[in-house]
Amino acid sequence: MKITGVETFLVAPRWLFLKISTDEGISGWGEPVVEGRAESVRAAVHELADLVIGQDPLRTEDHWQVLRRGGFYRGGPILSSALAGFDQALWDIAGKYRNAPVHELLGGPVRDRVRVYSWVGGDRPSGIAEAVAAQVERGFTAVKMNGCGPMDAIATPAEAQAVLDRAREARSVLGPTRDLAIDFHGRVSPAMARRLLPMLEEVQPIFVEEPILPEIQGDVLASVVACSSVPIALGERLYSRWEFKPVLDAGVSVLQPDPSHAGGISELRRIAALAEVYGASLAPHCPLGPISLAAALQVAFATPNFLIQEQSLRMHYNVGTEYTDYLVDPTPFTFTSGYAVRPAGPGLGIEIDEEQVRRASEVGHRWRSPVWRHDDGSFAEW
Repeated sequence: MKITGVETFLVAPRWLFLKISTDEGISGWGEPVVEGRAESVRAAVHELADLVIGQDPLRTEDHWQVLRRGGFYRGGPILSSALAGFDQALWDIAGKYRNAPVHELLGGPVRDRVRVYSWVGGDRPSGIAEAVAAQVERGFTAVKMNGCGPMDAIATPAEAQAVLDRAREARSVLGPTRDLAIDFHGRVSPAMARRLLPMLEEVQPIFVEEPILPEIQGDVLASVVACSSVPIALGERLYSRWEFKPVLDAGVSVLQPDPSHAGGISELRRIAALAEVYGASLAPHCPLGPISLAAALQVAFATPNFLIQEQSLRMHYNVGTEYTDYLVDPTPFTFTSGYAVRPAGPGLGIEIDEEQVRRASEVGHRWRSPVWRHDDGSFAEW
């Protein structure tokens, strides 16, 4: 079996899909994208395609090594995301060729169902109680919300109190038997993180995500981790096991590599194994489309130290389009009591509606990350 073609599809709301075709009629799908930089990743995919055309698609690990290391320059969000899409698609082909789900090729399932969570509140969190209640009504046992909007390096007591008040509002609806995750999106300085995290201990979040920017590591990150008992999570903007090691050394409890950014299924497995050495958990980042989520779930079912899975159904970015719109059958993403059932289908366990994908790609998109500013006009982290 040989790889005969590599195609990419820019589809709403902000995704990029990849299809790898073979001479035996088996195709695989991946989702290589950086939100707001889809065209850049698309160009990288087609540059890397030269390394796989004509090759055996079943040599998944060899392709991973060549695609990552075959150029003098490697890593970073664009190249690692392009690599991730290839890796997902190659695992999809491998599973379809062997008529087995990917998690069986990874050693078999270690659990029968995977816990998932939903988003509430949007980028500038509001209407928390109503949004949380709606997710509870849908059966979810965990939600995640942004902790704040733009925040000054040293915010006022009122702003700090507002963060706690929103978290209390969510906790009051969730009660003590459900979980709350709080995302700061790197909007908070180390000084404010050390002030806010002890305040948030009373609501007992399952984790606080990106309390500071991911590039701030070492002793500063360690001081943020040590300032409270709240578990710290990060990793959506880290792209390899090498970048995760110093984070683990600093004491971070939950790693969040993205299956569409951090080298795909192959690298997520290695990051999870590294986390296990430190007693840390895996909670893959996934606010993207159906292929990325399918890849994440395959890893989750085969990973002992998995914690919980993000997914983007009804997320505030998905205006007019849901990830189920690109599936022939959305059943694999039917969540019952806040859990996903183990997929039985071959490969990634989903069937892409190629006709719908091709129609959507004729329109495409130009989604860009928002640019925020503080009240004084200076740049603010989104």
